[in-house]
Amino acid sequence: MNSTTLPTPGDELPAVVDALRSARQRWRDAHRRGGDGRELPSRELLAAMVQSLSGALFPMRLGPPTLRPEDEDFYVGHTLSAAMVTLRQQAALELRHDARQRGDASPVSDADELASRFLRQLPEVRELLDSDVLAAYQGDPAARSVDEVLLCYPGLRALISHRLAHELYRLGLPLIARVVAELAHADTGIDIHPGASIGPGCFIDHGTGVVIGETAVLGRRVRIYQNVTLGAKSFPTDGDGHLLKGQPRHPIVEDEVVIYAGATVLGRITLGRGSVIGGNVWLTRSVPPGSVVTQADMQSHCAPSA
Repeated sequence: MNSTTLPTPGDELPAVVDALRSARQRWRDAHRRGGDGRELPSRELLAAMVQSLSGALFPMRLGPPTLRPEDEDFYVGHTLSAAMVTLRQQAALELRHDARQRGDASPVSDADELASRFLRQLPEVRELLDSDVLAAYQGDPAARSVDEVLLCYPGLRALISHRLAHELYRLGLPLIARVVAELAHADTGIDIHPGASIGPGCFIDHGTGVVIGETAVLGRRVRIYQNVTLGAKSFPTDGDGHLLKGQPRHPIVEDEVVIYAGATVLGRITLGRGSVIGGNVWLTRSVPPGSVVTQADMQSHCAPSA
């Protein structure tokens, strides 16, 4: 075929633009979307905010390479001020979106107040992250320094995002929190729902493929290796078959538990303090404190009697 007979993109473009406009309008009509400007928080702005907050939390390690010690406080103050402007704007979008979804005239929360409350939590977040850095350094013989942990370990990077996302989740900004969590998931391969509660001194070693569900509760000094899942065994529904949201359905992991690579722990069960869950174990029952659970134990538990 002669190339001069082929349609150019310009010939088809108006029809495609019209079809996409129709698709948008059908979606907005069906889901009560107004289409009158930006409706949802921006992933790009939130990614930049998390990077700024990481620098403010650890200025001489995650801040700009030109930062000098004598300028540290100025940098932290300026960075936090700019980050809170972004958070207020993005929180206002989420709150207005939620109000429209409920059919309300105005949000039930104030974006400025939520941003202020988040800001006041940052010193506590820093203390939690210090405990995570120390846990990784003490728990990994390959770690040469706490600085190496902070700069290089994906588990620590995921925990920085999670500690921030969890505060946002607690404040009533679950969409922003989820965006922050998923940005870290894409970056590290570690999937932690922002609703998960993680105590101090958490160490996620290697980390790729780790999944921690929304209602999981982890105690102090928990150590998790790659490809571990703390998930739900089943999903309760209402009388109409719709999933019930927010029900406790993920494991409770008590203090000083170690979960080795490839283990899958499902349901609202409890792993007792100091227990060790071996690699590739599939566990759907609670275990008492001090337990050591291996694949051999599980095969014995599940095998039919003679």
